[in-house]
Amino acid sequence: MPARTGGHPALRRLVATDPDTFASEHWGTEPLLTRAADLPAPFDDLFSEGAVDELVSRRGLRTPFLRMAKGGSTLPERRFTRSGGTGAGIADQASDDDVLREFADGATLVLQGLHRVWEPVVDFAQQLSADLGHPTQVNAYVTPPQNTGFSDHYDVHDVFVLQISGEKRWRIRPPVHPRPLRDQPWTDHRVAVEQAAEADPLLETTLSPGDCLYLPRGYLHSATALGGVSTHLTIGVHAWNRHHLAQELVSAALTGAARDPEVRASLPLGADLADPTALAADVELVRAALHRALDDLDAADLTTALVSASRGSQRAAPVGPLAQHALAGALREDTPLRARPHLAPTLDEGSVPAVLRSRAGTVRVDAADLDAVRSFLADGASTAGHLGLDLARRLVLAGIAVAA
Repeated sequence: MPARTGGHPALRRLVATDPDTFASEHWGTEPLLTRAADLPAPFDDLFSEGAVDELVSRRGLRTPFLRMAKGGSTLPERRFTRSGGTGAGIADQASDDDVLREFADGATLVLQGLHRVWEPVVDFAQQLSADLGHPTQVNAYVTPPQNTGFSDHYDVHDVFVLQISGEKRWRIRPPVHPRPLRDQPWTDHRVAVEQAAEADPLLETTLSPGDCLYLPRGYLHSATALGGVSTHLTIGVHAWNRHHLAQELVSAALTGAARDPEVRASLPLGADLADPTALAADVELVRAALHRALDDLDAADLTTALVSASRGSQRAAPVGPLAQHALAGALREDTPLRARPHLAPTLDEGSVPAVLRSRAGTVRVDAADLDAVRSFLADGASTAGHLGLDLARRLVLAGIAVAA
């Protein structure tokens, strides 16, 4: 087994190249196939066929956390869901009997949002997101022998495909619409996709357990299970892109332009909005105001909005509400605490009192507590006594501090 050291622990489980090489040669541009023999460990600690059975039969899983597809089309939910009976009458729960029937008839089972419902995947997805600096989501695809769940298509996010069990034959083709945005699905280019699917693949390969395939957004792909049931995880990486920067620039420019009373002025009485010549002078005035506002902006002006968007794109590491409540009631001077992972905290000292913002919410910080909070965020750990028992209790109940 190859030795793997250094940072980016989740990414290093998926690619054999070092993170810098992956970033420069593959990220967002080129597929990368990595065989199990070149990776530190298989992926069966993350997911398994037993996990599929447990989720479908014992967890009361509901749509949209599961769906089924056959022949390139998604099956109606009523075909594989039903009520859970007395005391659990919600109608869209997974029906193990119906899932079995559809699966035996050739339908692929898709378990969505595993980064929310399966603990090993929750932890791994959060670490991978921290490694990459981009939000992640995880789905599982379970395909019967000799079946293709979805025909050729592209995704609007990058993906890592982790083969869990069985084998699956993959066909990869170049993009027909490079680097699609989230609102540019493959169905917008259906004809081009169907035509491209008739050409020879750029890459055709069989994934076996422990193999990993990275595909940048836009690459066409389809996969067929071989010989037996095939299970793989797809980790979707919803990369921040320059279009996001453009959106924030435009939003900030609109805010800036709105400070000009001429931009806020009403259009003339009886203005004909269907006549472009009648609006020409007003359009030019607004255009000039927007240009000025854009020219006055720099990257620092976008920080608050970008941090807020990033914070809202992921969750902090899970905490148990009852365990946190018990911890808050049992704090002693020597109780070790640490910052909750994946909080994305920022301390805004420009307001009075200061405000600590994070994925756990917003906490007011009194001036007397600022030094302790700064130190806790910088070090990532402290004792309840060093923080002060009252402040420590507040941070624990706010989900900021957890047991070390």
